[in-house]
Amino acid sequence: MSTRTEFLLVPAREARAARVPAGRRFRVIDVEGGQVVDLFAFVEDDVAEYASAEHTRVAIDRLFPLPGQDFVTNHRRPILRFEEDHSPGVHDMLCAACDPYRYRLLGVEGHASCAENLRTAMAGLGHPHVEVPQPINLFMAVRVNPDGSMSWGPAPTAAGDHVVLRAAVPSIVVASACPQDLNEINHYQPTPIGLELLPD
Repeated sequence: MSTRTEFLLVPAREARAARVPAGRRFRVIDVEGGQVVDLFAFVEDDVAEYASAEHTRVAIDRLFPLPGQDFVTNHRRPILRFEEDHSPGVHDMLCAACDPYRYRLLGVEGHASCAENLRTAMAGLGHPHVEVPQPINLFMAVRVNPDGSMSWGPAPTAAGDHVVLRAAVPSIVVASACPQDLNEINHYQPTPIGLELLPD
């Protein structure tokens, strides 16, 4: 058991990874406000199993869990429990992580991306080859309209807004401060986030 808080400051446009034991809670914090977080979770002893948006949507019959519900893996078992939401409650599990291909389509080469941030963070823990799953896009304002179209808006969070999750199995959690600065989701200016492991 751990009796101390462990805090990682994730710089704008970067990601950080943390090993989270089963049962341990952690907080994802929008430090300055208006910042999307791409959150990923992998089973620590088999990173081929990971938090899966498509499997979670089926398991809960919702586009995004409510507090008290679980995110499940591609093997259909719980990996994270969504325990608390101290934010406007606007999140997304429809949009892929930004990647170099996305920025090339926008005419930009060499732009930081959540996909590359994930790969870098996981390689730092000895996992250089991982799937880039559909992320849990915390604080991301994507709306599905009645006609089936999607609308994008800026993240509505204020400084200090956060969510709390609990690992159901020993996990590797990666949080990326989304680098997207070519549309309004981060108010055109990515900012830092916090990843905080809470005492047991």
